[in-house]
Amino acid sequence: MTAKVEIYTWRTCPFCIRAKNLLTNKGVEFTEYSIDGDEAARAKMAQRANGRRSLPQIFINDRHVGGCDDIHALESQGKLDELLTAS
Repeated sequence: MTAKVEIYTWRTCPFCIRAKNLLTNKGVEFTEYSIDGDEAARAKMAQRANGRRSLPQIFINDRHVGGCDDIHALESQGKLDELLTAS
């Protein structure tokens, strides 16, 4: 089973684009929530992300994994694929 991946973004955010590119290059399908200027959506995201309001915020199987630097760190440590294949 493939993992359910969700990412909260702003369209012009370079970190969001970098995180999405990593997922896309790995062939990962994800649900993107573009929350540009939507404070209610950002508050909902922050609630899910333990108070973090920076973008992007990424969730794999409803588990908060963090932002752009966090997902790239998981990739460099060889741990991202494991999360993406877990059900």
